[in-house]
Amino acid sequence: MILASLVFAFLAAALHVYIFTMESLTWTRPATWKRFGLASQADAETTRPLAYNQGFYNLFLAIGAFVGVGCVAFAPPGSVQPVVGWTLMFTCCGSMLLAAVVLALSGRKYLRAAVLQGTTPLLAVVLGLIALPG
Repeated sequence: MILASLVFAFLAAALHVYIFTMESLTWTRPATWKRFGLASQADAETTRPLAYNQGFYNLFLAIGAFVGVGCVAFAPPGSVQPVVGWTLMFTCCGSMLLAAVVLALSGRKYLRAAVLQGTTPLLAVVLGLIALPG
């Protein structure tokens, strides 16, 4: 279960790096802004600063999850490193999951994106909680 939790946390982080790329680096490309439901290039230009900022939130969550995975996976026996790793993973993946819930509650048209965004962190958290001793 620990390995599965780490894999899903890693996948959640990788997805959030991809989201960062779209929001902060390619936001004004038609393929990107259309994916986010914007109607025009002008809308993309207007919302660019907001998307840029949001992208960095996603990047920072991803970095935290990656570091957490690394801390758990490469912890020396008997160290506190796994505690740090699980804390980072649960915090970052939990935040990703809660953001997906907020997205889902924003309207039916966002449900697919919310499921995509929330499934891997949900699995990481649930499997991690099952794997950890009581």
